[in-house]
Amino acid sequence: MLAVKDLPLDDRPREKLTMRGAQNLTDAELLAILLRTGKKGKSVIAIAQELTTNCGNLAVLSSKSISELTKISGIGKDKAVTLMAAFEVSRRILSQSRWFSEKKITTPADVAEIFIPLYGHKDKEHFVLICLNSANKIITHEIISIGNLNSSIVHAREIFKSAIENSSASVILLHNHPSGNSEPSNEDIAITRKLIEAGKLLDIPVFDHIIIAGTKYCSFVEKRLI
Repeated sequence: MLAVKDLPLDDRPREKLTMRGAQNLTDAELLAILLRTGKKGKSVIAIAQELTTNCGNLAVLSSKSISELTKISGIGKDKAVTLMAAFEVSRRILSQSRWFSEKKITTPADVAEIFIPLYGHKDKEHFVLICLNSANKIITHEIISIGNLNSSIVHAREIFKSAIENSSASVILLHNHPSGNSEPSNEDIAITRKLIEAGKLLDIPVFDHIIIAGTKYCSFVEKRLI
């Protein structure tokens, strides 16, 4: 049984992921990356292949407890904990993705409810583009820049790239104030107005600009700044 280091680079899971992307790996190869090491006489890839063969699929494997996982040859407590953590991360991502896709944005408070937990604690300014579909549900959100706002981020091509790629019906702008002051600066207002004009040219309306500061927020629409 060849060890992973003895395999051609293209056949090593970590190198294959780096060169081709995670989507090109089999379930066993992905598990092998998580498990990291094999045991005497059995490579980590062989252990991962046994896992997928014995359990049938990843969904079944993810339902196993730590005690059940450690009964599998080659899986000790450390490997079992790693698998459990990875499966829980996957479950949370799926749950949060469904929540995002089902949440209809009707008020600035709806935006704040979602994004205060994500950006209220950040110690740097994050400028975020939130893309909505025609039903005012979030398609995606993307960090456009990190750091102090400046003129370089107002280029429509950069700001609206994700909106165009996702066929967004409209967008909401959002950024955080690490200072804790939720009030917009003159620069915030000026940048927002430029982006609204750019959105009109692209036929992608800018519905609002939300500033998050800790647990507080400010809506440009509610403040009648736009």
